Amino acid sequence: MKKQKSRMYSSKGHNGKFFNRKRREKISSGLFIAPSFLGVLVFFLVPFMVVIYYSMVDNPISGNFVFLENYADVLDNAAFQTAVRNTAVFSAIAVPLAVVLSLILAIVLEAKLPFRSQFRTFFLSPMMVPVASVVLIWQVLFHYNGAVNEMMAVFGGDKIDWMKSEYSIVVIVILFLWKNLGYNMIIFMAALANIPKDILEVAQLESSTPFKTFWYIKIRYLSATILFVTIMSLISSFKIFREIYLLTTDYPYDSIYMLQHYMNNKFRNLDYQALSAAAILMSLVMIVIIGALFLVENHFGKDVEG
Repeated sequence: MKKQKSRMYSSKGHNGKFFNRKRREKISSGLFIAPSFLGVLVFFLVPFMVVIYYSMVDNPISGNFVFLENYADVLDNAAFQTAVRNTAVFSAIAVPLAVVLSLILAIVLEAKLPFRSQFRTFFLSPMMVPVASVVLIWQVLFHYNGAVNEMMAVFGGDKIDWMKSEYSIVVIVILFLWKNLGYNMIIFMAALANIPKDILEVAQLESSTPFKTFWYIKIRYLSATILFVTIMSLISSFKIFREIYLLTTDYPYDSIYMLQHYMNNKFRNLDYQALSAAAILMSLVMIVIIGALFLVENHFGKDVEG
């Protein structure tokens, strides 16, 4: 009897020590996470709630609640409609090209080609060049009296004012690709290196064609990487405002007037209501697009995960 009681007390003691240790671990984990959580709260969640508040009042001073009136005004604004259309067209062209071309480059560089390191350095060099220097290069190339027009004149072509014509979107897409292909390419190369070699060897023994190996094996294992690269390229496409602004200032040619131009001009005019409403609408669209990309990745990558 005494032995049973002593065992009961000892087991309770062990359980108490176990729960105390678990509690201490939770408290210490919470203390480690607290600074990051506080930073997210102060710099992300609270400002986002403030933006939502601004988008539903007539102005920050009086604070009269108008609900969705600001959103309706923004959606009816011709400048906003032009900015949305241009941003959508640019992203629809630039993002798929950035993903596909960088994947092709990664596959090419995966082979044992001569001058492979020099080729890789060429595409990585834009990552080390400041934005102002990149813009200067593009001004030298695509100015009315720039290198591209001079080259066209040699072959009998007429000069084009690239940044003030319908070709301006082409110039910006080329600039976007030149800046982002190297980064995407490195990510794809790392993902290709992590594909299990035994599966590729089995496919080779089964006389699988290179296209079938790529489509049915490599693409499956690259689905998560493709999703990541697509999201990062989409985010980068919304940041192209910096380059366009440095090339063309506040009001560029109509075809390259982006959402960021609209928001920047509203900020300069202190129109916080329209700015906040446009930012919320942009965030909702981004959430929908990224959610759709996750659904597609889950569909194509489910066999690999299983």
